[in-house]
Amino acid sequence: MRRIVLMRESLANKNVASPEWVIDRRPAYCHAPSSPMKYSKPCSSRRPRLLLATATATAASLIFLAGSNLGLAADGPRWWKGNLHTHSLWSDGDDYPEMIVEWYREHGYHFLALSDHNIVLEGQKWIDATNNAGGVRGLERYVNRFGPDWVEQRRVADKTQVRLKPLGEFRHLFEEPGRFLLMAGEEITDRHLTAPVHINATNLRDFIPAQGGSNVLEVMQNNVRAVLAQRERTGQPMIPHLNHPNFVWGITAEELMRVQGERFFEVYNGHPEVRNQGDAHHASTERMWDIVLTWRLAVLGMEPMFGLATDDSHNYHVQAVGKSNTGRGWVMVRAPFLTPEHLIRALEAGDFYASSGIVLKDLKRAGDTLAIEVEPETGVSYTTQFIGTRRGFDQTNEPRRNAAGEAMRVTHRYSDEVGEVLAEVRGTSASYALKGDELYVRAKIISTKTKANPYVEGEVEVAWTQPLIPAKHPVKP
Repeated sequence: MRRIVLMRESLANKNVASPEWVIDRRPAYCHAPSSPMKYSKPCSSRRPRLLLATATATAASLIFLAGSNLGLAADGPRWWKGNLHTHSLWSDGDDYPEMIVEWYREHGYHFLALSDHNIVLEGQKWIDATNNAGGVRGLERYVNRFGPDWVEQRRVADKTQVRLKPLGEFRHLFEEPGRFLLMAGEEITDRHLTAPVHINATNLRDFIPAQGGSNVLEVMQNNVRAVLAQRERTGQPMIPHLNHPNFVWGITAEELMRVQGERFFEVYNGHPEVRNQGDAHHASTERMWDIVLTWRLAVLGMEPMFGLATDDSHNYHVQAVGKSNTGRGWVMVRAPFLTPEHLIRALEAGDFYASSGIVLKDLKRAGDTLAIEVEPETGVSYTTQFIGTRRGFDQTNEPRRNAAGEAMRVTHRYSDEVGEVLAEVRGTSASYALKGDELYVRAKIISTKTKANPYVEGEVEVAWTQPLIPAKHPVKP
C-alpha cells in the first residue's frame, strides 16, 4: 500500500510507543466495524484518510515510504478518460450517486461529471426508500456496499425515506490526485413548445435555472450565456455543451450553428432515444456537425464546434439495448494534470477525442497534419475517414418538406460538398496533410468490432477527432 508515514518524536522516552499518523488510501467506509460490506477489490486503492496508529518513535524523524507523486505529470501531458453526462436518483437516474461514481472509477475512468436535471448535488434531499427508480433492489445494493452506518434512513408518515448524499459529502471517498476527479454538473433542462433544449454545465459552482426563450435558438443562447456569465462572475472555469440534438428532433443545424459561445455538442450520446444516426428526414448528429463547422468557418465567422461522446447514463441495474447504460461514450482528454482547470483548457483547445470504444495510441493535430494511431485489438480492422469541406463549396441548401409540400422544422438538405470524405485509409495508422483549400478536416476511425451493449443493435466502435483548422487560413472575422 502506498502511504506516507509521519513519525513524531517522543519527548519522554525515545523507546516508548508514540502516535504515528498514516495516510491510508482506503475510503472511510472501509473501516466501519459494523459494515457488512464484502469487497471484491482491495480497499487500498481508494481515497486517503488519516488513521492514528502506534509505532516506536525515533528522534525527530520524517520518513516517507513509497510516497505518491500526487499524480503530477513529470513526463508531460497524458490521456484522461471521462464522462460528462451522468444521472442519479437526484433526478431521473435509478441509482445512488456513490454507486455510480464507484462504477466509473473501477472501470478505468479518470473524471466524471454528475449532471442531474435542473439540480446540483447539494443541500438536503430525502426520497422514498423503495418507491423510486432504483426500488428495493437499489437500496439493498447501496446498503450492502456502503453499510448501514453510511446510508441514512428515517420514518416519515409510516414510510421509510433515504437521504441522498450531496457531492460534498461523498467525493472524498473516491477522489485521488492524478487518479480520479469529480466535477459538479447540471443538465439545464429547458424547452420551446415541444422541442427539448438540454444544455450541460460542467464544473459549475452554483445552480442555474432554465432560462427559457421565445424560440429554440434563443433558449439555447440564454442558457449558454447563463453558464458563461457564472464563469465570468466566479472566475471558475466551466463549460456548457449542447446535449443530444436529435432527442425528440429538438435542435436543427441551422439553430445550433448560431449559438454564440457554444463550443461543444454531443456527436454521440449513449441514450437509446437520442437518434444519433438520424433518419430519412433528419440529419445525423455527424452530418449536423459538418454543416455547423462549415457555416461557422466559412459564412458566420465563428469559432469551430467540437464533438463530445457521453453516456447520458440513467440505468444502472440492467445492462441492455434499450437502457441508458454506462460505458457507451466518453472523451479522452490530453492534459498534464487531472484538474478541472487543465481538463477544460484542453477541451477548449480541442486536444481530445470522442470514442464509443476505440482507443488511440497517438493523435497529432497540429500545423498542416492530422494523424492518428490506433491501439489495436486482435482480430479487429480499422478504417479512418478524413472528413472536411473545401473552400468554394456549393452553399446551396433547402428545407426538407413533408408530403403536403410544407417546409419541416428539421435540418436543411445541403450539398455533398459539405462534409465530404477527403481520404480513406485502412489500418491502424493514418495521416492527412492539408492541401491548402480545406476549411477543416476531422478524422473518424471506424472499427469492425461490434460494440458490447450498444445503444442500437449493430453498432460498431468508433472514435472521432476534433477538426484541424488550417493556420494559414484563419477563421473569417
